[in-house]
Amino acid sequence: MSALLIPVLLAIGYAVVMYRLSVWRTHKLLTDRSRPLRDPALALLTQRLAQAQGVDRIDVQVFEIEPVNGLAAPDGRIFLTRGFLTQRAKGRVTDEELAAVIAHELGHVALGHSQRRMIDFTGQNAIFVMLSALLGRFLPFIGVWIANLISAAVAARLSRRDEFEADAYATALLIKAGIGTGPQKSLFRKLAGMTGGGGGMPVWLLSHPSTDERIAAIEANERRWGQPA
Repeated sequence: MSALLIPVLLAIGYAVVMYRLSVWRTHKLLTDRSRPLRDPALALLTQRLAQAQGVDRIDVQVFEIEPVNGLAAPDGRIFLTRGFLTQRAKGRVTDEELAAVIAHELGHVALGHSQRRMIDFTGQNAIFVMLSALLGRFLPFIGVWIANLISAAVAARLSRRDEFEADAYATALLIKAGIGTGPQKSLFRKLAGMTGGGGGMPVWLLSHPSTDERIAAIEANERRWGQPA
């Protein structure tokens, strides 16, 4: 047992170090390639979100990359990518839909998902080491591959859980701000085309839930909270 425990503890320590290094690199990259969002129309919407959240203001940064995405940094900063703003300039995304993105990222921050990801990441590494040692004894050629597949599936499931929680937070915040959930749902329907979807990867390995699942969860919350669909 002790022989198995040592590599697990080493894996956890390695995961913590690598996570901290990733956070530092992410912070530097985002700081170097971002600038404050200065947009009067979006400022009005973010102010409504701020009032609903009970804070004075919400600062949003523009991350100068082309992929369409929203980001919540480990330090709590909120980002929209340049690609998202480009889609808006082309009329493919509305101001209210971008507000829904911001609300979703605020959910990640408010619910402490960055901190939880560190715990999840260390757990994933521990699972991989334990399964590799166990399966490697019986399946020497494919044991490591199976262990990696299982640990990746666990990580994907945990990530999907965080996405559902952030969606629910955003739904509540958008309703409270008077923006409603219409933009949240309409954006999800557009995102698959903008981002290329999940390709041929099995759904249980995708880090984000499917569009249909996310919209269904939002509508379930609407019914639960007595809001019109």
